[in-house]
This record gives sequence, C-alpha cells and structure tokens, in this order.
Amino acid sequence: MKRLNSKDLRPGMKTAEDVYTYTNQLLIPKGTVLTDKSITKLEFYSILNVRVEDDASFDKVNKEKERQALINKAYSERIRNSEEFKEFKSRFDKLLPEFKNMLDSVALSDKDIKLDELFTFTSGLIHSEAGFLSVFDMLHCMRSYDDMTYVHSLNVALMCNVFARWLRMDPEETKMATLCGLLHDIGKITVPNDILNKPAALTENEYTLVKKHTLEGFNVLRGKNVPTNIMNSALMHHERCDGSGYPFGIKNAKIDTYAKMVAIVDVYDAMTSARIYRGPLCPFKVVEIFEQEGLQKYDTRFIMTFLENIVNTYMLHRVRLSDGREGDVVFINRSDLAHPTIKTPDGFVDLSLESNVTIEALV
Repeated sequence: MKRLNSKDLRPGMKTAEDVYTYTNQLLIPKGTVLTDKSITKLEFYSILNVRVEDDASFDKVNKEKERQALINKAYSERIRNSEEFKEFKSRFDKLLPEFKNMLDSVALSDKDIKLDELFTFTSGLIHSEAGFLSVFDMLHCMRSYDDMTYVHSLNVALMCNVFARWLRMDPEETKMATLCGLLHDIGKITVPNDILNKPAALTENEYTLVKKHTLEGFNVLRGKNVPTNIMNSALMHHERCDGSGYPFGIKNAKIDTYAKMVAIVDVYDAMTSARIYRGPLCPFKVVEIFEQEGLQKYDTRFIMTFLENIVNTYMLHRVRLSDGREGDVVFINRSDLAHPTIKTPDGFVDLSLESNVTIEALV
C-alpha cells in the first residue's frame, strides 16, 4: 500500500482505503478500481493524495494508458501545429522563468509586490486578436513543464482574465481577477520542492504541509500592501459555497467574490490538465462532472456563466461520441450543458436523452 499524489494516479489502480471529502463524505470506497473519470473527480474535490494497493495490474494500467492517449490526440496535435500556438508557446516559454523569479521574490523575501508590473506581464500573453477559445485550448496543450505551480498560476490568471470578460467586469475588476488568479497558489512556493515534486509517496506530515498552502499564501501576502481580495483569494480558493471546502469550511456569503472566481478556474484547470496516460480532457467531460457533483458548491452566477461560455465556444464544433460516431454540436441544452444536440450523418442526437452516449473527444 502506498500514498500517491492524485496527479500520479493511473486508471486500473485500486484504492487501498475509503476516500473522503473534506466534510467527511465518502467519495470513493476502498477497493475501487480507478478510471479516468474517478481520477478527474478527485481533482474536483481537491483531493491531493490517495492510498492505492501495490498489486495494480500493470497490463490493465498500460492498456488504459494506450487507449486514453488516443483521446483528443488529433485535436491537440492540430492546435500544437498551428502558428498561433507556436507563437503563444514561444512567448510563454520566454516569460515563464521571469515569472518564476517574480513570484519567488514575493514569496521568499520582504520585497513589495509590483502589481502593475505583474498584470502587464500576464496580460501581454493574450493578443487582442486571439479568441477566448484559443486561450483555453492553448493552455490545455501546454502541460509538459516541471515547475507546475508556476505554470498553473499563470494558467489560472489568464483564464480568470477571460472569465472576468465573460462576466462583463470593468477593466479594474478584470485586472483584480487576473492578479487574484496569478497569486492564488503563492503559498505552495513556501513548500519545499522536494515535497511538491516528490516521485514517491508523501508522508502524513508532508501531506499536511501541502494542505496548509492556503494559510501560508495569506501569510506571505499579508503586510505586502496588496488588496484584501488578493490575500483572500490565496486563503479561500479551496472554500466552497456549501461549506464543504477548506481551510475553514465557510459558506457563500463569507467567501470573497474573487476567491469564488478563482475556485472555479483553479478546479477547471486541474481537471482539464493532461496526464501521463492521456492528453487534455474533453471540456464536455469536465462540465459533466461539475454538473453531476454539485453546482451548489459555487456561486450560481459565476459557475453558470463560466460553464455556459465554455460549451458555447464549441458550438458547431466537430466531436466524437462514445459510440464512435462523429458530428457537430448544433444546440446547447441549458439545463444539461454537458449533453448538447449533435448533428451526425445519421441524423440529430440529443445527448440529454441518450444516457449511454457522451462526448468522448473534440476532433
């Protein structure tokens, strides 16, 4: 039996203990054979580690790895081969070391934070002519980095910038949302790298230390003359409106507005990230998990605006269904966003009425 970081789990592994949420609700029973969906579900609940049995069938794990590697492969490769992506990645690669130094200087020294400089730096990655969809898709295809804390922070900042525009926020509010996303995980920088990047199982003490990153982030930002919203986003981005989050288990009215935005984007980025055994997860699968596991965990206006805009960007987009058919998204079901109507060569398929058919991948 060993404890693994959630990002290191593979389909085919078997849980060695019951997995509970932070409010002690049973999430996955002991002895469950993990699937891609159940692993992604762990990200939804911000579960950092899981104990698994040592005798997982490697043949089964490898076969699932091969199958999942093919999902979204064509779509991801098309994005990676585009000139827009190559330009974006070039700028991202050049700016990442500088961004890392900026955050390190904030987290590990007494230097003040130059918020205007940080915002200009971040927003410069988004060209005015780039569509909102391209920003999300390009970020989904940029997962092969060692410094994932910094990459994730930059991803969340860029997504929060787009999210704020979807919410029709004014320029100052958009700037605040971007900065809150940028600095939300700064507490993780105080956690030793040998723990964050540890290839082996974490000890209980190491696991507890990682979970304290929200409190550490708040402490890092306190006294650096930053707006309260930014401090609160670092502290509260794992809180949930129904009280099921951490570190305090507070509910809707007590959670900072921007922290509510960051919470959604933080989870979405984690859930859509590529894993060793597959490429980026199909956005419709992520939307389905949000809908199934509880929209009440998030501010209604924020979560519905976010999910509706995600699925709307794939209107008229070609998708592959779980039964092998391909077709185009032609109608969004507002009461069931993950299951739109698809136009296939054989006719229209209303996925909200087809319980056994889902969108498998973008093509």
